Amino acid sequence: MSKTISGKEKSEEEIAKLAEQAESGDYKIYPILKPANWVGIKAGALKSNLIGSDEDGDLEVVVGYGYDTPDNFIFLTKKDLEKKDGPEILKEAFANLENYDTEFEFCESLENKALASSGTDFASERILSVKHMLKAHKMLEAEELLVSVPRRTCMMVISKEADNKLINTFLFLHKHTWEDDSFGNAPIANMLFVVKNGSIVGHVPLEE
Repeated sequence: MSKTISGKEKSEEEIAKLAEQAESGDYKIYPILKPANWVGIKAGALKSNLIGSDEDGDLEVVVGYGYDTPDNFIFLTKKDLEKKDGPEILKEAFANLENYDTEFEFCESLENKALASSGTDFASERILSVKHMLKAHKMLEAEELLVSVPRRTCMMVISKEADNKLINTFLFLHKHTWEDDSFGNAPIANMLFVVKNGSIVGHVPLEE
């Protein structure tokens, strides 16, 4: 599935038809994690700020909203607010995310003391699901979590209290995924998210 607003291989007429199908309810809306330099923002795409703010000039990660069509994400823009109000879009997008099934697996490379949930389209966005992240707390028996979502379809989780050796290996794996574009997964953020009680409560920036 393409990670762009509209595929170059499709004509404007084809894209318009996909958008029409999306609006008619043929496709579901999902929240989609994007970096602050995402070109869709300048194109007028709807977004919520996740890390940082426009006002303070420290925006780092945003949440876009798009229809998941077979070949493309059709991102919602401010024009879509003429047909759907903001709260309705948020409710629908996060309900679809909540119903999107992903599971955690223990990582053997991290002595089964970390979790991975990768390979599915919205694996990284599931960090926004409190219910999903509460599973990670329980599986790792950890009050606070460090979560890596460097690129779309990727998520790794470890206890914030893990020993230094494990944390260093976790950071190595994060860095490798962040720098590896061979699978074509769109980048999100070179940082670790801090999660408590299933919700993001902070972040740890990492050096390039």
